[in-house]
Amino acid sequence: MDDKPAPESDAVGAAVASDDVLVIFTPSGKRGRVARGTPVLTAARQLGVDLDSVCGGRGICSKCQVAPAFGAFPKHGLTARAEALSPWNDVEQRYADKRGMADGRRLGCQARLMGDMVIDVPPESQTHRQVIRKDLDAAPITLDPLTRLHYVEVAEPDMHEPTGDFERLSAALATQWGVEGATVGLSTLQALQPALRAGGWAATVAVHRAPEGPRVLHVWPGFHEGAILGVAFDVGSTTIACHLCDLGTGAVLASAGRMNPQIRFGEDLMSRVSWSMMNPDGAADMTRAAREAVNDLIGEVCAAAGAARDQVFEAVFVGNPVMHHLLLGIDPVELGGAPFALAVSGALRLSAREIGVSAHPEAQVYVLPCIAGHVGADAAAVALAAAPHRADALTLVVDVGTNAEILLGDREGVLACSSPTGPAFEGAQIASGQRAAPGAVERVRIDPATREPRFRVIGCDLWSDEPGFAEAVGPGGVTGICGSGIIEVLAEMRIAGLLDADGVIGSAEQTGSARCVPDGRTQAYVLWEAAGRRIAVTQNDVRAIQLAKAALYAGARLLMDERGVETVARVVLAGAFGAHISPLHAMVLGMIPDCPLDHVTSAGNAAGAGARMALLDAGSRTEIEALATRIVKVETAIEPRFQEHFVAAMALPHKTAAFPHLDAVVSLPAVAFKPGAEASSRRRRRG
Repeated sequence: MDDKPAPESDAVGAAVASDDVLVIFTPSGKRGRVARGTPVLTAARQLGVDLDSVCGGRGICSKCQVAPAFGAFPKHGLTARAEALSPWNDVEQRYADKRGMADGRRLGCQARLMGDMVIDVPPESQTHRQVIRKDLDAAPITLDPLTRLHYVEVAEPDMHEPTGDFERLSAALATQWGVEGATVGLSTLQALQPALRAGGWAATVAVHRAPEGPRVLHVWPGFHEGAILGVAFDVGSTTIACHLCDLGTGAVLASAGRMNPQIRFGEDLMSRVSWSMMNPDGAADMTRAAREAVNDLIGEVCAAAGAARDQVFEAVFVGNPVMHHLLLGIDPVELGGAPFALAVSGALRLSAREIGVSAHPEAQVYVLPCIAGHVGADAAAVALAAAPHRADALTLVVDVGTNAEILLGDREGVLACSSPTGPAFEGAQIASGQRAAPGAVERVRIDPATREPRFRVIGCDLWSDEPGFAEAVGPGGVTGICGSGIIEVLAEMRIAGLLDADGVIGSAEQTGSARCVPDGRTQAYVLWEAAGRRIAVTQNDVRAIQLAKAALYAGARLLMDERGVETVARVVLAGAFGAHISPLHAMVLGMIPDCPLDHVTSAGNAAGAGARMALLDAGSRTEIEALATRIVKVETAIEPRFQEHFVAAMALPHKTAAFPHLDAVVSLPAVAFKPGAEASSRRRRRG
């Protein structure tokens, strides 16, 4: 297995050893000559081809399956015949009987090259294979986890060579896998000797490749092929999301989320910083709440996947700077005022025990780097997933949430800022608002002629004006309006002339719609009413969304100013909420700058996707650590132009900015209503 490939020569009549054969691997295209009788797995290693193996070629794991190709290959200058591979053997038959193997597949450690061959390495057998992402506009993940399984055979103890069991295990890792200088923790060391003896001096070890050197996390007796798992967390101000992933396949086995329990200390970030300032144990209380939620979610996803906590060997966390600090047990007080100093901005590598994460005793934690005081590890994760730094066209990435992170860039560079939008986009501060859940209005259309609405709720595919809607929504009925619903209903009201450019709801007399009803000194629009329950859009709801969207637009406009541009080529909406926003309705409200509507796309939960990338791919960690130092932060809190942009952006869609692409799609009525006019006239009449 130490045979070296002989160099090829294109010269006619070049001397080639008679016992050498030519092998070409696809899809990589790597080719070379190896000694006749060399196992395919060995040839792959010699030529630098990605071919997976846990057992190291001992015929135990069956991960090195390949698909030999036979026939004439003029492009490669060879003909591959059936006798160019050694015959099917008993080991392969055993695996075919036990687990099944696709027709034509061979085990790379068993099939030997007896003649010139073309060998295809299927995706599932590649060490650094790609995992297809379901997120729109997101590249596949290269699967290269830092924690891997290695099967080793360890020398038995010898009185004449008095070395410890771990030293001999470490030597086996070095000689059999090239894993040099492994270290070990006490809990793993305590289980080492029983495992080696139970396995007859053969063991499977989980090895974590840390920058400071490899670390043995666990030892199983003999050959072990159970799943090793990792969790990717997006710790948001409002919600905490967790994804359980198989480190061997990249598959997401289960996902779960819950409200961030820190909300009881304050809905937004500055409220939580203030809580910490005003209460001696405030930061500690919020840290405890976040960690309890993290551990509850690990238990939830493990239960859903039928896995145990001690199978979780890695965890990756992203979050805004305040969430980042509180999770780590760092008081965020310095983030409450200029210069918004972070305790640490670089990536962190910790043990799970250090931050109270309940997983395998030796589980390792990675926290993505923060970019600046109010642009955190979540923004870094968004940058990793949405990759504006690799875009040819100028791309605006907006992660819509309680605290919006905004990125603008292309291959020439990336700018970033954070904008305090508040929780209105997620249904908070809205009279009939609620979280996205069954029964919540998520889609709205208003007929411009009749001003009558129709809508859809989460959990039902029917529109409200379709037969069977009432029966389909069930006894719970229509329960409220979630974030995407409030965006759509306001935009539809603007299109239908029920709402003017200043955000004032017209009265029934002004709009001709009986659904516009008095609400104190202002008006409200009744979306749905039944059985004594009413879901309406109030003037205060409009103001809450105006404030949120103005902050969002102003942040984006500030980055455009810094870049010296008036337009962007693409807009990517990120975040769990951003994934459900209609581009047209977002632009009608002026949440985003004008651009072609078909250039506005969704990246799903990009922060969570970036966390998953960092969990599954060592190269992604290297990439984001380098990128975070190059992203230029623009501080909205101290930039005078932010307030100017904010005031202009209060209008729907904007006071001064042109929206030619929007105008080409929809015409917004030039209506103007006076707030409180109807209430004032009624008071005069009563007087």
